[in-house]
Amino acid sequence: MRRASSILLAIVITGLLILHASQPAAAHENGLVTMKSDFPMGETIDRLKKDIATKGIIFFAEIDQAKLAEDNGVELNPSTLLIFGNPKLGSQFITSNPSSGIDWPVRLLVFEDEVGQVWMIYNDFTYIARRHGITNRDKAFSMASHVIESITSAVKRK
Repeated sequence: MRRASSILLAIVITGLLILHASQPAAAHENGLVTMKSDFPMGETIDRLKKDIATKGIIFFAEIDQAKLAEDNGVELNPSTLLIFGNPKLGSQFITSNPSSGIDWPVRLLVFEDEVGQVWMIYNDFTYIARRHGITNRDKAFSMASHVIESITSAVKRK
């Protein structure tokens, strides 16, 4: 019974993710943009990191959350957090409102669901602007949105 409940929950969650991913890359009420990758986990991460490097963006860290969980006796599907950014761009937000530093540099979560589908989640920059009451950096937020959309397009088949 417990296993059946877990499987049902996984199916519901996967269905919701597919529903969200089938919509245009726009933030949902919680400010998160969810996108499906067309590639397996390892290749998704490699493609994202390569695109980040090609754009000359600083790559700060790759955190293997599944490995951290495993090391502590917790079972977790593959989940990796990528942290990267362009200080020239990100600093513009922080100079407008120092609290926005909590959202910089950019974090992109890559994870595999119960059925093996790979997903990406990141914070929508318009949402970040609203969250911190930043109204004087529209051009910078637009550029940040364009850059993250470009990076995540590296894992979509052409």
